[in-house]
Amino acid sequence: MKEILAKEVQEALAQGQTLKLIDVREVEEVQEGHIPGVIHMPLGLLEFRMHELNKNEPYIIVCRSGARSGRATQFLESQGFDVTNMVGGMLAWEGEVQ
Repeated sequence: MKEILAKEVQEALAQGQTLKLIDVREVEEVQEGHIPGVIHMPLGLLEFRMHELNKNEPYIIVCRSGARSGRATQFLESQGFDVTNMVGGMLAWEGEVQ
C-alpha cells in the first residue's frame, strides 16, 4: 500500500499541484473541517460509489487518523484503483480547512 504524509500533501497543494483527495470520514466529521476541494465518500458507501472514480487517475485517501483511509486504500487498490493513504489523517493535517 502506498502512503504519503499529510505534510507532503500540504506541500504539493501549496505548489499548485492538482490532487484528487477522497475523504472517507462520516458527514458530521467532514462538516467540522475538511481539506478544500476534497471528494467526500464515507467509508461505508465506498463500494457503492466507486463507479464515480476513474481508474486512470491517482487518488489520495483521507480520514481522521489514517486507519479508515488505510482500509479504503486497500479496498480500492484491490479493485484496480491508483490510491495512496494519507498517513496520520486530519489529525496530522496543518493546512487550510473549510
